[in-house]
Amino acid sequence: MARDLVLLFLISLLFSACDSKTFSPISDGHRSAASELFVPIDGSYGSLEDTYKALRTFHILKVDRNVDINSNACPVVSEILKDSSSNPKDVYFALGVNSMLGCQIDSGMYEALFSRLQSVIKGANSLYDFYYSIKGLLVIKDQGINALLENADVVFHSIKSLSQSGGRWRFSSDDSESSTYAAGLALEALAGVVSLADSEIDQSMISIVKNDIVKLFDSIDGYDDGVLYFDEKLDVEYHDPLSTSASVVQGLTAFAAVASGNLKDSQITGDKILGLANFFLSIGIPGTTKDFYNQIESVACLEDNVLAVPLILSLPTAVISATSKDQLKVKVTTVLGSVSPPLTVKLVQAFSPDTRHNPVLAHQELRFDPESSIHSLDILPTSIHIGKYIFVFEILLHDPEHKNVCATGGQTQAFIYYTGLIKIESAEIAILDSDVESVETKQKLDLSRDNTVSLSANHLQKIILSFHLTTPLGHAFKPHQAFLKLRHETKVEHMFVLKNTGKHFEIKLDLLRLVEKFYYLSGKYDIELTVGDISMENSFLRAVGHVDLHLPEPSDKATRPPVPLVDPYSRFGPKPEIFHIFRAPEKRPPQELSYAFLAVTLLPFLCFLIGLMRLGVNLKNFPSSALPATFSILFHAAIAGVLLLYVLFWLKLDLFTTLKILSFLGVFLVFVGHRTLSYHASTSTKQKSA
Repeated sequence: MARDLVLLFLISLLFSACDSKTFSPISDGHRSAASELFVPIDGSYGSLEDTYKALRTFHILKVDRNVDINSNACPVVSEILKDSSSNPKDVYFALGVNSMLGCQIDSGMYEALFSRLQSVIKGANSLYDFYYSIKGLLVIKDQGINALLENADVVFHSIKSLSQSGGRWRFSSDDSESSTYAAGLALEALAGVVSLADSEIDQSMISIVKNDIVKLFDSIDGYDDGVLYFDEKLDVEYHDPLSTSASVVQGLTAFAAVASGNLKDSQITGDKILGLANFFLSIGIPGTTKDFYNQIESVACLEDNVLAVPLILSLPTAVISATSKDQLKVKVTTVLGSVSPPLTVKLVQAFSPDTRHNPVLAHQELRFDPESSIHSLDILPTSIHIGKYIFVFEILLHDPEHKNVCATGGQTQAFIYYTGLIKIESAEIAILDSDVESVETKQKLDLSRDNTVSLSANHLQKIILSFHLTTPLGHAFKPHQAFLKLRHETKVEHMFVLKNTGKHFEIKLDLLRLVEKFYYLSGKYDIELTVGDISMENSFLRAVGHVDLHLPEPSDKATRPPVPLVDPYSRFGPKPEIFHIFRAPEKRPPQELSYAFLAVTLLPFLCFLIGLMRLGVNLKNFPSSALPATFSILFHAAIAGVLLLYVLFWLKLDLFTTLKILSFLGVFLVFVGHRTLSYHASTSTKQKSA
């Protein structure tokens, strides 16, 4: 049990080392996950919406589809687009799938769809109708169709009328509550209206929408590490933070792309854009197709937006080994892992969390390798001790043009663990007498391997274990954990924490005071020593040996040892073999008597056959007409079936099954027998009359 705790502790330390304030961009892991999440079934991804999201995700990540779905998707696309009753949502996803698959759609169908979606927009009362209809018109426009929206100002005002205070929107005019998620849909719809307008939209309305966006960003939530996100404040059609943030980001970037002068003069700074990018990257690889699509679509919008392209500083590793002389390496990319603009990464300072005002490094520029796009610090000072440090980086852009379109986030902090081999010296274990603490037995230990020390002590003595820990620079080292375990042969365990006095670690066990803790259990105790730390490359769990303790007999009031814990996985192991003795078989009659009884049972059948031969059975009276002959054949077959059923009952069937079959077979036998005998009776009567 203790061994498992040690391993869990070390694993938790390892994960804590990687829990830094740097975020990794979209990587090959996302590309592999896309192929695993979007799995086609019988050549289809499901609905057209699911198909569109799968194809769009593959397109953004530049992943080849692992199956050809054209033969299944294109007929559905054609059916949806031809059906005049299809809702705008289905039409939009059908058009989106068609644009990526290149289905054979007649150009005349686009014109009909354009008129149909125009009609939906004119009578729309729902934000969803506006959103999907306008998105559908944008896809039609991308196909080369002259899709200009009539009365674009009126449509713009209709969508704007759904807005409320705080930059949020309502889903329809009948709703009294507003939604942050709806705000993203509305912004994207308004951007589509501007793109489809046959004339320029009133700039005053554009400015009003800009103010709404600024108000919306005033309600943004975040964490101390720079992560920002949007969340629903009310219960109206609740959406999780990922879906809400994705909706706002897609709407914001779409509107910024078409707004005159975009939003450069607003309060939406590059730090906020970078904070949203960090939110989408901080969730790792989502486990559902919906979340995965929202993440990838959002980072794609941030990758190609006119406000500020976020630059992500990531660490290939958060652990640097002094033993192998690792280099400190960082990488700067955009959210999709693209190559970043010309820049320099500067290490502002590095310090221990305990000595923040005493940096160990300051103002060093990292060397850039153009082949790997990695920035690295060539040499770490040899005076740095192993341990945990906070490194502060700063990204400096060289090109003035990129300074206006890239968001660096100022300074970025990251936790770095500097590891090394710890020297373990002067390790020994001894038995002392309690009165004057004179050494009775002392043995040296080599903690680089397991030991087989054999000791013996009684309750009037003490056990002492000590060793020294020093860093490669000769300084004292204090690990996160250092404890001793004694395990009795009955599996009862006792844990003791070692005391630290500078370089010296020591534990002294006074057995007289521990007899109750040991439950007065004499016998063999295995000794194990555990020393571990995330910065210690040679953390260990060592078997020291064993000690035979001779403790006094327990009193009647002494505490009994606990019942050994049952391993919960033991129920899956092999069970003890079950031995069952059957009842002795009953005494059977002699074999000769059994054969004699068989002969007696067969005697009636032989008599029956002899009787048939004496009576002279023949087929002269068998009916010659088709119908009577059929009933006669069925009658004899039914009699044979009853005889066969008797045989099966004797060999295999039980009584209930036999009676069930006989009930159906008996009714059939009575019916065909009645028809057969009636025929013979009428034939006999006619012969007598003649």
